[in-house]
Amino acid sequence: MMRKDVNKPKGKTSAYAFFVQTCREEHRKKNPEQSVNFAEFSKKCSERWKALSPSDKKCFEDMAKADKVRYNREMRDYVPPKGFGKRGRKRKDPNAPKRPPSAFFVFCSEYRPSVKQQYPGLSIGDCAKKLGEMWSKLSQSEKQPYEEKAQKLREKYDRDMVAYRGGGTYARNPGSSAQGGDEEDDDEGEDEDEEEEDDE
Repeated sequence: MMRKDVNKPKGKTSAYAFFVQTCREEHRKKNPEQSVNFAEFSKKCSERWKALSPSDKKCFEDMAKADKVRYNREMRDYVPPKGFGKRGRKRKDPNAPKRPPSAFFVFCSEYRPSVKQQYPGLSIGDCAKKLGEMWSKLSQSEKQPYEEKAQKLREKYDRDMVAYRGGGTYARNPGSSAQGGDEEDDDEGEDEDEEEEDDE
């Protein structure tokens, strides 16, 4: 298990997270002896947050903006331990072969444009959710072509890794979908950020 960098600044707190903290404090004051059912409490917080007017949300959004300024200021002065990136993971070699997509991500790369066209206002998270629902409804035979394509990309990745590690003739092509599809990785990264900053 990787050790945590104790000197790393605390992550940004979203407006929704500040709201949940407030709800938790209210609950503790009203029910000091009562233990919290996390799932039920989270659901109620989510419902209350959605029911708030924009003016009621503003104070929490202002708190989040102030915390973001704090985080950015602290991150400017933060120097990660040698060999580690901003998330505490070992830095990736930008020249290494790109990880191949799963069958699901192959499916996503094919259907994401049509989903975005059909639902133009959909957020990245909701778009991924919609694609997940579409994927789960496919039969095994309908998933087969995507499984096969993912397998071929995995085999190519394995060959590229052998060449890369052995100092062979591998040359990365950033625009090639055979390297795993840039769009899937971009979405994964954005989803990750969205989990950290999403107000809902």
